[in-house]
Order: sequence, then C-alpha cells, then structure tokens
Amino acid sequence: MHLEFRHLRTIKAIHESGSLARAADQLNITQSALSHQIKALEDQTGVDLFVRRSKPMRLSAAGTRLLRLAEQILPQIEAVQAEFATLRDGTGGRMHIAIECHACFEWLFPVLEAFRKSWPDVDVDIRPGLAFDALPALQQEEVDLVVSSDPEKIPGVTFTELFDYNPVFVAASAHPLAAKPYVDAEDFRDQVLITYPVDRTRLDVFSQVLIPAKVEPAAIRQVELTAVILLLVASNRGVAVLPDWVVREVKYNSDYVTRPLTRKGVTRRLYAATRADDVDKPFVRELIRLARIEAARLQAQ
Repeated sequence: MHLEFRHLRTIKAIHESGSLARAADQLNITQSALSHQIKALEDQTGVDLFVRRSKPMRLSAAGTRLLRLAEQILPQIEAVQAEFATLRDGTGGRMHIAIECHACFEWLFPVLEAFRKSWPDVDVDIRPGLAFDALPALQQEEVDLVVSSDPEKIPGVTFTELFDYNPVFVAASAHPLAAKPYVDAEDFRDQVLITYPVDRTRLDVFSQVLIPAKVEPAAIRQVELTAVILLLVASNRGVAVLPDWVVREVKYNSDYVTRPLTRKGVTRRLYAATRADDVDKPFVRELIRLARIEAARLQAQ
C-alpha cells in the first residue's frame, strides 16, 4: 500500500466536515478530484473507507484506523514544517554551548536568560566542555558554540572575540602575601592552591604562571563552586586565582584581597568559537552581543 500525506489529510478533512463538498473546499481541490482520490485509495487498500449512503459521511472501521494515523502523524509533520520555517527565516535553530572556562557559568547564565526571552524558538543547552574535546565536537556539529580562551586555527571554525579579563590572586586579608603589591610564581611554592576541578592546563594560574616557571604549589585543593572557593580563601585555608570579574561579582562581604599576577599582570581573552557557516545567523550574532554586554556590566562593577 502506497500511503501519502495527502491521503491522511483527505480522511481527516472528510471526517471533520462530514461531506465531500465541504472537504473539497477545505482541501482546495474539486469534488470530482477528491472522489477519484478516495476511489483510488480504496482500490489500493482493498477495503471501503467510508460507510456509503450515510449523511453526514461516516468512516468505516478501516477509515477510522487511518483517521487515528492521521491524527498522530499530521501534527508532527506540521511541527517539523514550522521548525523548518524558523530555520529558513533565521528566527529558530539550535544553540548548544560548551564551556571550557569553569568560572564562565556564572557569567553566561544571565546572558542566556536575556537570550531566551528574545529567541524563544532557539533550542538552548549548556554542556561543560571540560569532560570532552569541545572544539572537535563543534566541528562534528555535536555543539554549536564553544566558549574558550585558547583560539586555534581550525578549518571551518571561526573564533569571535568576546572580552578580555585579568586573572587575579585572591588571599585572606591576613595572609602574608596580602602585603605584596603583586605575586610571582615563586610565591605559590609553599601555598595551598584552591582551584576548580579541571585539568591544570585549563587553569590560568598554571598555563600563564606556574607551568612556564616550573613551579608546583605545596598542595592543590579542588572545589566546584566559586562561592566556596572564596569562603575558604577568606578563612585563610588557601589561596586562589580567579577572573577579576568573578571577584567583583561577589555580593557578600568576605575578608579577602586581590593582587595582580606578576609585576605586569596577566590578561586573557575569551572567544566564542562557532562553525564559520553559522557566524552570520541572527541568533548567533545576538548571543555574542548579549555576552559582550554582560561582560561589560561585570567589569564595570
């Protein structure tokens, strides 16, 4: 049996209207063409789909079975057609984001809250890009945007600048290093360094300061939440290195100080990595715009 979507629409239209004439008007075809379509479908199935000589027209048992199929399938087809329409006009799509910057969760959530209100037809999701290779996943279309501080030359991938930030040393105000105007790699040798639970190569303090100087802290304590890191630091349980905007975002009064890393300080830049074909999509541009606005707000505090 060769069943087409138009057959299902015909069954549904006749059931809802109760007559061939009204169903033909609803389907925008002639009554004669509709009659021929029903006859061809009944010849193909080998069963009567309607109870003849009934007013209004009534489905047979076989016709009712096709009606149930139509009620199940046609809404799904209409939903897909609507989704494709939003993809064509740029108002809908998918934005699955991977983050290689652990502290960026706190910066990104307000961005996504504003984004979802303006782009309700875009499917948004966040995947921590710390447990898998985010950039290869971007190439393979498993994710659509990667927040990264390490741009690479990858065919088909574009890195768009978001904002610059300064990783800063954080310690309790009573800590001996708080008296220094800045800290160097050597200052970490006898310290308990509190970090996020990620590979050290993805932490600014290691990639920018400790690894180049071949310095290892006395101990490393890994903590998931920024607020807990700051509480531990304020209690003089260790020291940390966090983005300057993270420290400024803290709303409660903790007894800690911040100092630059090295005499010149360290500046890092965050990027939004996207597939080159997606850069000019309206909702991609809007997400990047909102990300920059939120970053400026944090840095102005």
